[in-house]
Amino acid sequence: MHSMISEKAQIGTQCEIGHYVVIEEGVKIGVHCMIGHSVIIHAGTEIGDNVRIDDHTVVGKQPMRSKRSIFKDEQKLPAAQIGDDCLIGAQVVIYSGSKIGQGVLVADGAAVRENVSIGEYTIIGRNATVENLTTIGKKCKLETNCYITAYSIVEDYCFIAPGVHTTNDNFLGRTEERFNHFKGVIIRRGGRIGGHAVILPGKQVGADAVVAAGSVVTRDVPPKMIVMGAPAKVCKAVPEDQLLENQGWD
Repeated sequence: MHSMISEKAQIGTQCEIGHYVVIEEGVKIGVHCMIGHSVIIHAGTEIGDNVRIDDHTVVGKQPMRSKRSIFKDEQKLPAAQIGDDCLIGAQVVIYSGSKIGQGVLVADGAAVRENVSIGEYTIIGRNATVENLTTIGKKCKLETNCYITAYSIVEDYCFIAPGVHTTNDNFLGRTEERFNHFKGVIIRRGGRIGGHAVILPGKQVGADAVVAAGSVVTRDVPPKMIVMGAPAKVCKAVPEDQLLENQGWD
């Protein structure tokens, strides 16, 4: 098999482990798990039961810091945690300090940075990126190629369409003043963002609000309203039958 599995790792019964896998010391893997070929699981990572991790994925990676990075803290982060029944695709990178809830799907090529929390049964789409210090709620859908910037909050039941971009730096990398103003976005419970929309730093999308495809959000979006355009403006209320409270979901 040519795998390297530490004697100090704990692997549950009825697990399947592919070729060229690296499992470092202190790793804990539950029962009935499937680990694909060339997977690397870094020290201390905790993986629940019935988890599938596909080929060439890395779990528990410690972050790198550029000399010019705004993030100067270099201490070693806690181990990554992946809950029961998760599906982790091929060529995914999940960093240390991240917590992935039960039943989450992280699709091929996605990246989940350090200190990220993802709630149960959320879907992270192909090639999506969730940056550090971000919280994603339960039963959300983050579609292919969307980008969630650092310091953001996405509450439960949110839908983020393909190609959505969020931002956290109004100064665009210029002047020392910017270090005092970094702020991600907040998408409140049930908020929905259409394809290729852009949300500027610090803006909130209210509960059950909708941002139309291609819009640029330059101010807070009121709850239960639809906005569209560049800059986005309120055009009408969300139809009653589309409100989260009328879907019968728990």
